[in-house]
Amino acid sequence: MSQGPAGWPERVPPAGVAGWEQAAVAWLLDQCPADYRAYRAWRRHPVALAWVTVRHLRAQLEGMRLAWRQVRPELGPALPPGTLGDVLDCLTQEGLRLRAALRGAELLLAALQERAPIPVR
Repeated sequence: MSQGPAGWPERVPPAGVAGWEQAAVAWLLDQCPADYRAYRAWRRHPVALAWVTVRHLRAQLEGMRLAWRQVRPELGPALPPGTLGDVLDCLTQEGLRLRAALRGAELLLAALQERAPIPVR
């Protein structure tokens, strides 16, 4: 569906297309804890939701990076032999997913703020 710039969320139509903000809100809420859905202000103010989502994803990504750095000394001795690689792979994959989500949230925030035109790819 997406025809926005590289990193634009797949389920969100390009900025300016009818319904794009509603799709952006749904996507942004999917990136946040489920409890965020209880706050009506996020739906009424998509730019605020995008802003807080960017911060949430940055914090998650930093947490994943910290876990990756600390897993060997802190968890490695408690894991069965041969499983540390699996844990590192999971942390790496989650880090990549978070980086992609952060890029998408940053693009949505910029579009919602109308800071700069976003080229269509």
